[in-house]
Order: sequence, then C-alpha cells, then structure tokens
Amino acid sequence: MDIISHLTRTVSPAVLADDHSPAKQNLLEQFYAIFAARLANNDTYSRFANENIARDDSSFYDRVWTEGAHRDQISRELANAHGVDETASRGLIAMAAPLAFHEIKSLAGTTPVPQFLNDNLNSYQHHIPAWAGAVLPASAIAATPAATPISDTVSTAPLQKEKEPQGSFMKALLPIIGLIILGALAWALLRGCQENPEPVATPMATAQQDEQGNEQAVVATDIEPASLRIATGENGELYACRMSVGNETLQTNVMNALTGAFGDEANKCRADVDDNFAIDMPAAAQLTTILPIVKNVPNASMVIKGDTITVNAPDDAALAQLVTDLQAAAPAMMVEAEGPLDLQGEIDESVAAADAAMTNLGDDPDPRDVARALSLQVINFQVDEAVIPDVNKTILDRAAKIINEVPDMNLMIIGHTDSQASDAYNMELSRERAESVKDYLAAQGVDASKLSTKGMGETDPIADNSTEQGRFRNRRIEFMVNDKMVDLNDDMIINSDSLDPDLNPLDSNNDDLLPDGDDATQGTAVDPTN
Repeated sequence: MDIISHLTRTVSPAVLADDHSPAKQNLLEQFYAIFAARLANNDTYSRFANENIARDDSSFYDRVWTEGAHRDQISRELANAHGVDETASRGLIAMAAPLAFHEIKSLAGTTPVPQFLNDNLNSYQHHIPAWAGAVLPASAIAATPAATPISDTVSTAPLQKEKEPQGSFMKALLPIIGLIILGALAWALLRGCQENPEPVATPMATAQQDEQGNEQAVVATDIEPASLRIATGENGELYACRMSVGNETLQTNVMNALTGAFGDEANKCRADVDDNFAIDMPAAAQLTTILPIVKNVPNASMVIKGDTITVNAPDDAALAQLVTDLQAAAPAMMVEAEGPLDLQGEIDESVAAADAAMTNLGDDPDPRDVARALSLQVINFQVDEAVIPDVNKTILDRAAKIINEVPDMNLMIIGHTDSQASDAYNMELSRERAESVKDYLAAQGVDASKLSTKGMGETDPIADNSTEQGRFRNRRIEFMVNDKMVDLNDDMIINSDSLDPDLNPLDSNNDDLLPDGDDATQGTAVDPTN
C-alpha cells in the first residue's frame, strides 16, 4: 500500500485545483508523510477518533497538532524547503489535513488507523524530513527501522551512508533528536516573548504570489464533499437524482453505477460539476453494490455525502433493514436513518449555511457560486402562500447588493413543490413563489431584466414524496445562472450552457424553456406561456 501516492493522487488535486505548481505538490507530499506519522500515534488519534470530521474542517489541523509552535514550524519548514510562501503553506496543509484523514481512514477500512499506519510504515517513512522529529511523538521516530534513515527530501531513494553496527544508528540519532527538541522549545519561548507574534490561525483563503512577488488571485480553501442524492418510486424506479462532484471523471463513475442499477432512467440524474466539490467520493467503489439495495426498497431515499450515507423510507421495518444492508455493503461508511423532521432547525441551519456561503464569496464572485449560495436557504412559504418569510430577507438583501455589483450576472429563479395537490395547482403555486422572490430582489434595487423565473411544480423532485422529510426537501426555490438571455416577442427564452434546453423530457406536456430538439415526441413549439 503506497499511502503517499494514493494521497497525492486523490487529495492534492482537491487542494490545488488548477494550480499545478510542482513545489506545492512536493510540499503536500512531504506533509502527508508527517501527518501519517502523527496519526500513527494512538494518543494523538484517540483525541478525535469518535468525531465526525468534516472534509472542510479547517480547524482539524489545529486539533492534530495542538501546539501552536509545532504548527508554525511545520508550515515554515515546508515553505522554506519548497520555496512556497509561508502563509500559503499554512493554508494548503490546513486544507489537506481533513481530506487526507478521510482518505487514510477509508484505506484502513475496519483496521484501526494507528495500526494500519504502523503496518504500512515503509510506504511513507522515507518522506519524513529530519526536522520533523521535533513535531512528532517519540514513538513515531522510534518506530522507524534503523536500516531506513529519515530523509530530508521527498525522494524515495534512501540516503547514502556507511554501514554501521546494528543498533548504533538509533543511538547516534537520539542526541540529535534531543537537540532538535530543545531548539524547538527555545524557539517557542522566544516567540512567546514577542509583543506581536504572528497569528497561527489558518486563513480561509490564501493569496499566491508570482515570481515577481505580485499578489495573485485568492484561492479558497473550502471544498464541499461530493454528494449523490437519489429517491426511488413505487416500483423501484429512479424517481429523483442529483449529484454534486468535482470533475467529469467522478461524474462518469457515478453515472456508470447508476446506469448499471437503473438502466436508462439514470439519464434523468442532473449533475453539478464544479471544482468547489471534491473529486473523490468514499462510497464510489461500493456504488454498484449500494444502489441495487436502495432500488429494491419502494419510495426510499438516500443521500451520500462525504463518508456518511443517510437513508429514509415510509415503512419503519423497511428502513431498519435498509440501514442494516447498507452497513454490510459499505462497512467503511457511516450509515444512518434520517431523523424526524425538525422544521425550524432545518430552516435555521439552511439560512446559516447560505449566510456563511455568501460571506465566503469574496470580491467579484463567480455567478454560479452566488446561485449555489442562495439555493442553500430554505424559503419556507406558508401553505398556499407566496409571501417570503422575514428570516430569508437578510440573505436576499445581501444577494441584491452582490447581483448589482457583478456585471452580466443573470439568474433564473425556479420554484418547486411537493406532490400534495393537483399538477396544475402546484405548477401555478411554484411560479407565484418564484415571482415573489424576483419581485423582492427587484424591490431591493436589482435590475429586473437580470432575473427570470420558472415554475416546475412537482415535476423535478430531489427527494421522495412519500415521507415528510422528502416532501419538505422538494418544496424549494433554486437559483441557476443564465449565461445569455434573449428577448423574442416579449417572451423570455433562456439560452444557457448551464441548463439542458429540455428540462423535463419525460413529462407529458410541452412547457419547456426551449423547443424539444432532443426529444421529438414532445413537440417543437415553444410554450407561449413561458
């Protein structure tokens, strides 16, 4: 098991995104070895073994190395060794730590992580630099075989040295380790005496510099876990499907598994492919086993996000069996039944998530990120009403300012309902609610020509309609980006790469935004009511 190669292949692309700097790749490679040696210590790992570590938990690194002086030394030494800005170094390793933790945990499977890492010590020990002895437990150094020296480079080749009698290497190394530790302690005391020590908190984003020292674009350190949400119908058909993934490779892998389980129905699965999401999914390798299990349960729903699988079903016995079967199929994943609907809690959490996402947009944000942030909030309209609750107005007020400040930002506001009414009624209600959001934004100063609306009624669910939780998730307002908007005969028609022109090719009407060029059975005339 080559742990470093695996982490370099899976974690580094998520951390670096489009930045292919060899220096930063090598920096991360060396950090993975130091990180693995730290996790191999039972005392260290036990501190958070039972925590549910989020993949974007930027404070996790601080909990692995609780000593601020050690964190500073790691970022400084790695920065110096690879010619990277120290602040950028700190941001990279803080982002990499939780991602690497999940990958190592996944590789370990049912084996305790410290045992797994100690069993595979030979795969990463030669990447550990000599200075790391000051920031690692003594057991991590003592566990290194005498015949394999700790390298101060990222090369896999061992350092050349003269043969020594058995055991003499560790005896010679111990005084050096002691001096390193004493030097680190003295350095920490010296920093503690400074009036204005450098902060050790990890920034949410890092500014990169080019060779001339000019500041370049800020690189965000928040990567959302890839996710898959599906629901089955009464006969086990694919009723709803959405995925959010970091690249087309993962999208293809998930789609292949969906096609294997549901056949052509998999084509209705809508994907959000963006580098804001992780390029790996811990459950991806088990999807061919997981999906048939869910398919066999009518009106079931499943959400895979990070290393957690959350499921629901209208029948308690079927739900319990579903949890049991999925746990057996994916033992490395956390499988849980969805709890009772906490309406106010869900609303509050969604508004907080949207608020945090809006805060992290920064200057000149990508319109897609704005749409994604706005879609996080639950706008819980009262029954049969289209009046926006006060709790959502703060988010919409912030959005209005951003939309006005970003040139050429055009958004479509899409309303959705559950299935508890007639099709016609739900379609009209969803349109009214989308229009209500548009009118509010326009009242806050947004140019109305930058906004369009669409009512989808119950035709585009993201969850089942057989449970209270599923119906709640289907009642939603979504925001999408319109790259181009063309006014033909006073009817607003959307021409956007981000939208399939046939939004619902499986329905029985012709209410799509564009002619059904990819589905001749649905006609060719544009619905004049759109």
